[in-house]
Amino acid sequence: MRELGQICLVLSLATAGYAVAASLLGARRLSAGLIQSGRNAVYATTALVLTAGASLIYLLVTDRFDALYVVQNSRAAMPVQYKVSALWGGMEGSLLLWAMILGIYSGVVAYQNRRRHPALMPYVHAVCMVTTGFFVSLMLFSANPFLPLGFTAADGQGMNPLLQNPAMAIHPPNLYLGFVGFTIPFAFAVAALVTGRLDTTWLHSTRRWTIIAWLFLSIGIILGAQWAYVELGWGGFWGWDPVENASLMPWLLATAYLHSVMIEEKKQMLRVWNVLLIIATFAMCIFGTFLTRSGIVSSVHAFANSNLGPMFAIFLALVLAGSLGLVAYRLPELKSEGKLDAVLSRESSFLFNNLVLVVACFAVLWGTMFPVITEAITGTQMTVGPPFFNRVNVPIMLLLLLLTGVGPLIAWRKASLPSLKRAFATPTATGVVTLGTMFYLGVRDFATVMAFALAAFVTATILQEFWRGARARGSATGEAFHRALVSLTWRNKRRYGGYIIHIGIVCMAIGITGSSSFQRETQATLLPGQTVDFAGYRLQMGDLELYDSSGVQVVSAELLVFQDGEPKFRMWPQRHFHPGPEVQPTTEVAIWSNMRHDLYVVLAAWDLDRGSATFKAYLNPLVKWIWIGGLVLVFGTVICMLPDRSAEVGARNY
Repeated sequence: MRELGQICLVLSLATAGYAVAASLLGARRLSAGLIQSGRNAVYATTALVLTAGASLIYLLVTDRFDALYVVQNSRAAMPVQYKVSALWGGMEGSLLLWAMILGIYSGVVAYQNRRRHPALMPYVHAVCMVTTGFFVSLMLFSANPFLPLGFTAADGQGMNPLLQNPAMAIHPPNLYLGFVGFTIPFAFAVAALVTGRLDTTWLHSTRRWTIIAWLFLSIGIILGAQWAYVELGWGGFWGWDPVENASLMPWLLATAYLHSVMIEEKKQMLRVWNVLLIIATFAMCIFGTFLTRSGIVSSVHAFANSNLGPMFAIFLALVLAGSLGLVAYRLPELKSEGKLDAVLSRESSFLFNNLVLVVACFAVLWGTMFPVITEAITGTQMTVGPPFFNRVNVPIMLLLLLLTGVGPLIAWRKASLPSLKRAFATPTATGVVTLGTMFYLGVRDFATVMAFALAAFVTATILQEFWRGARARGSATGEAFHRALVSLTWRNKRRYGGYIIHIGIVCMAIGITGSSSFQRETQATLLPGQTVDFAGYRLQMGDLELYDSSGVQVVSAELLVFQDGEPKFRMWPQRHFHPGPEVQPTTEVAIWSNMRHDLYVVLAAWDLDRGSATFKAYLNPLVKWIWIGGLVLVFGTVICMLPDRSAEVGARNY
């Protein structure tokens, strides 16, 4: 199987190269035969990279310890699901996963459009295959997952225990599905620039592809935050780590793009802006992949130092030079037909939203790369930590919340003062009441007060939109309110699905604000039977145990938790020690959660002879709302992706 995987990689590079040549030559000569041959080569490349991936999975699952990658990333005692996830647990396998996903996307888009967009598709195939060829080349010449070990080892080193977590098993594939997915709209944008077909055809063709990529990237980010929360034992879920930031930056740009294309479709505006946004999104995906593999940043998420950094840098430079050169060449044809009629208009609010998202991306990029830049210039690395990111991004988050609530209330083209008064009355009153309530409860931090007030404002705005729409439909059709509400959403999926996504964002904003503003913590060393009072709970230590579980040494401490003098539940914070060339410890956090807060306990230290243990306890308010918000966001996105009854209905949703 190792030889089969290697052969498939070599052949896939050949078929990808042939697909590029045949597609470009076919487009130039207007040869349907060559174009079809190029498309068939895309299918062949997809089949070959998938076969290579299946070969590596087979080697991992069957414990083929004569393969170097298997020895480095798997062990015989690992559960099967983690042997499969070892495919992306190492750098070489993660590159193969990138190529596999792009192969699937390329094959599907080729088949889906085999009879459509004949002028665009050869160039779409070429861009997809150039990108696939780049990743296959990296594997063949620098990071080959099919290298032999030279002998058969007794066992492997195993995957990093921190990665042996259910959320982490599905977090990287979702990120890759997002990162790789943006190749498709980028390829269509390049095709439109090359051919000069700069109407909205390429936007319509890639809308769902973009939403799918954005959805997977969103899920990946949320799962990554959840993994960090339960696995790292520091009481938080987002530490502004460079690799965390690498996933956030393309998400911010893609969010701006998804909002911005609606203006082009509705008003024929922002053509240059939209092309630049999708180029920047794809470039940021490549940049994020570069960050995790170059060794220029230090991160628990990054792979070890490698020689891939310069290759990624060259590829990224070529992508930017080529695509921006095309934009410059087509600039006269990209001039917008429409114009901004008034500052007080929905177009204007969308534009401000775009600018704020791009500024947020730049701020995160600057903070991420500042240590690298200072080290290159001065020789000394200056660290930029969470305080910088929080200080810069909290005002940006507040402004985004405000614009999220304002946008639906303002009419297209130009809003009149009377209509604004009617639209803003209830949401503004709701926000003001919430602000007053926060002050009454003793909250004085400006950012916290404004975050909750704006969350209430946005929620009221969206509920008002649903109420008015359902009431109007019910009056027109005679449907009961609940039926009218469902019908309204079903017939206007893009608009009302977007509103549901915004509700999810509000829930997440509430969770982020509550956990960061009101978090409490304590530390105590206890003997069995001793107690400590914390945040309305009394924690009583029980037994301290050391035992073996499937070859992993476990230190476990029991805590009985009382509330109002009554025993409520038990918690078992633990430390695990995984065998390997070096014993690897992991923290297993004990979490008790409800809608109001999480009680989060870490076993920080212990003395088995005395039977004592030191605990770090955190009270994290409203954290559950982050995960609820993520589910709501996914639900709303799925609604947005569902097809409308007709193009006419879809047009009204913009």
